[in-house]
Amino acid sequence: MNGETEVSPFLAGLLCRCPRCGRGRLFDGLLQVAAICPSCDLDLSAQDPGDGPAIFVMLLVGGLAVGLAFMVETAFEPPIWLHLIYQIPFVLGASILFLRPFKATLIALQYRHRAAGFDDQAE
Repeated sequence: MNGETEVSPFLAGLLCRCPRCGRGRLFDGLLQVAAICPSCDLDLSAQDPGDGPAIFVMLLVGGLAVGLAFMVETAFEPPIWLHLIYQIPFVLGASILFLRPFKATLIALQYRHRAAGFDDQAE
């Protein structure tokens, strides 16, 4: 890689950084991928991991929500409406929290394996 050290796709994903240099911000907004990396000028305009990150987040957050509901039900036996009061904010917050790093990790893995538009870019 032109004498550069290789960036871990998982670290770049967790920090939401450029998959090539590990320094530039990957996102312009909440989930909008930047057109190019501000640090190394990697073209990111065609990168879209599709629904993959959402599927992983739904599985993870769904499992956590069911586990949380089970623990609360076992410990306190609250009425059903009370479960909605804490579950809705938990599911929404956890989904938003996890979606950015999962999307960034999938883009970094696509870069690592030269898939989804990265294969035709010269370094």
